[in-house]
Amino acid sequence: MEKPFPHITCGVCSKPYNDPRILPCLHSFCLQCLHHEIEKSGSQQMFQCPICEQNTSIPVGGASVLPQNLHLGFEVEVAGYMSKMTSNSDVACDQCAEGSSDPAVVFCCACHHFLCAFCLEHHKRNRIWSRHRIVGLDQEGARQLHTTMKPRDHYCSQPNHEDNKLNFYCETCSLLVCPHCTTVTHKSHSVKEISTVAKTHQMEISGALEDANEVVTKLTGAIDENNRIIEQVEISKRTAFLAINQAFEILQQRLEERKRTLLSELEAISLSKTTALTLQKEQFEKMVGDIGHYTDMASQILQTHTDHEIVALGGLIPTELQATLKRVQTISLTPNQHSNISVSVKTDDLIRQLSKLGNIFDFYPSPSSCTWMSTSVARVGTRYHVKVQSKTSKGEEYPHGGVEVKGEMRSKTHNGAVVYGEVEDHRDGTYTITLTPQTAGPHQLLITMDGQHVQNSPNDLDVRPKRDYHTLCNAQQVIQCKAPRCVAIHDNGDIYVGSGDHCIYVFDQTGQRKSTIGSRGSGDGQFSYPSGISIKGDVLYVADSSNHRVQKLTSSGKFLHKFGQEGSGQGQFNFPVAVIIDSNNKLIVSDHYNHRIQIFNENGGWLLTIDGNGSGNHSFQSPWGLDLDPQGNIHVATHGSNTIKVFTKEGVYVRMYGDPNGPTGLAIDGEGYSLVSEYSGHCLSIYDPEGNKIHTVGNLKYPYGTALDPRDGSVFIANYGTNTVLKYCVHI
Repeated sequence: MEKPFPHITCGVCSKPYNDPRILPCLHSFCLQCLHHEIEKSGSQQMFQCPICEQNTSIPVGGASVLPQNLHLGFEVEVAGYMSKMTSNSDVACDQCAEGSSDPAVVFCCACHHFLCAFCLEHHKRNRIWSRHRIVGLDQEGARQLHTTMKPRDHYCSQPNHEDNKLNFYCETCSLLVCPHCTTVTHKSHSVKEISTVAKTHQMEISGALEDANEVVTKLTGAIDENNRIIEQVEISKRTAFLAINQAFEILQQRLEERKRTLLSELEAISLSKTTALTLQKEQFEKMVGDIGHYTDMASQILQTHTDHEIVALGGLIPTELQATLKRVQTISLTPNQHSNISVSVKTDDLIRQLSKLGNIFDFYPSPSSCTWMSTSVARVGTRYHVKVQSKTSKGEEYPHGGVEVKGEMRSKTHNGAVVYGEVEDHRDGTYTITLTPQTAGPHQLLITMDGQHVQNSPNDLDVRPKRDYHTLCNAQQVIQCKAPRCVAIHDNGDIYVGSGDHCIYVFDQTGQRKSTIGSRGSGDGQFSYPSGISIKGDVLYVADSSNHRVQKLTSSGKFLHKFGQEGSGQGQFNFPVAVIIDSNNKLIVSDHYNHRIQIFNENGGWLLTIDGNGSGNHSFQSPWGLDLDPQGNIHVATHGSNTIKVFTKEGVYVRMYGDPNGPTGLAIDGEGYSLVSEYSGHCLSIYDPEGNKIHTVGNLKYPYGTALDPRDGSVFIANYGTNTVLKYCVHI
């Protein structure tokens, strides 16, 4: 008979459980086996579960205080009874006196006793016992026992309490107790009826089972999906296998065809050479034969002929011989073909190309490999953009769209308020998620692809109150400086101003001049109309306009490097007026009178030109101010075209916005707001990230450069017409 209880064997001793105790990992073992395992661990605090190896704390009092697995103990008890019932041996009666020879014939499922025929009659006569379920000692009885037998009642083990059932549960001590215990040792504890506690646990277990079933359903669905994908992987593999074989069969055919073509050409050239040389050789041989004929005849005449014969033939022989010799002089005696036949089969190049021939793509994006880019700060009520780049598991960019991308912004306060993003699929493997936070404070940014988090998701995000540029009305600080052309702010708050004095003045935060960098001239560290300054760390990059170059200096003014000269070629300038540096240390320079933007590495090596000459969206005239938006795009204040044009770092046109009057300075904050100084409009215009003008600061006079304080976002304007640098504080 198949065992109805397959899990009644201890995993340590391989015998039926004896007083099974349960560990926190829900594995059970005999009490004695646990004593042995604890002793074997050699520790007083911790030992490992023999099955799952999970570390388990040793309770005070040892294994004896671990909870009993009552259900498992009952299963062992039932299995023991069933084993006796189905054996071929006699089973002793549990109620007869010791030494009785009457074998048991039935089993009482309520008393848990084997009964002989005599005791069975006594059992039936008892008013209470007569209602007990009785089963026979056979296979059918064993099956009935398995389904009808109930666990016996549990009684208190405390002295003098042995007749009291454990009908209460002490929550303070986590123990089953009897009614007497509740009035003595557990008098002041939290005690409940066991039925009440059981109902609570039943509800908890039922809830856990529902949760588990839900999770298992999801996992089963995931397993099915994995199996489906595994099958698809095999199909894709077979398809790719056939494609590879077909491609290389075609390649082998083409190689064989090319081989035959080359051998055919070789044969043709060889035949042509041989034929020409053979004809030339035959011509030479005929001439040698003709000359030999005449010379033989002449020798014979001279040796044997008479005077009469010599006179008769003497005039003819020299004439013919000389004619033949003259014909020889008119032709080239050099072979009309050279012997060399060269072949050029550049196998090295082909081998190199073959080593790169073909690629195996994991042609579907892997969420864990996908990347995204945005700023670490967002503003309430302002659109926040996240650009997602899908990639394969090998880190290669996936060039197609159609994948489910989602983004959400979840507040860590405000009851976990969630903002869901709008997703734009660019169909090239990139996606733009746009979210508009409604509350300030710490948030989490979550980005998923096909339901799985992408790389670095979730990510912390600081949402700040909305920046209010409408408060820019009156300058909070005025710094006197002759003919300021540009301004830049160091991380420490120092203010660097390019002046019409052909130098750079450095002011502290209070507006007091600290130092002067450079003087008028064309030497290293000298300037002629410095019109643009960019600061990164303690390094300055200066657009030295009339010297047609860019200089690199320390923040204290020590010359480090320069590049550029007057001209219109790559790396040359015609009045550069602005320079900025991106996160990859690439330098972007506004080449004013060449009507273009040039991009260099940090050492001045030319990389790329965005040419404004021409027509269409790429065209622009006299570019001036430059800055980068949070997505890394280049914004160009086109002084001669009266607009702001936006390009990628690769020089691809994105969009244009605004209608500023002679724009010069340009600064973009961390949220994408653009601040544009208008030289001819005598104002500062402010645009939101979508390019809508939201505010104008007037009463300026020929403003040039514009800069933002990296610490608090304060706005600085080089107000050329009043010989001042103005500072405006921004309220948030």
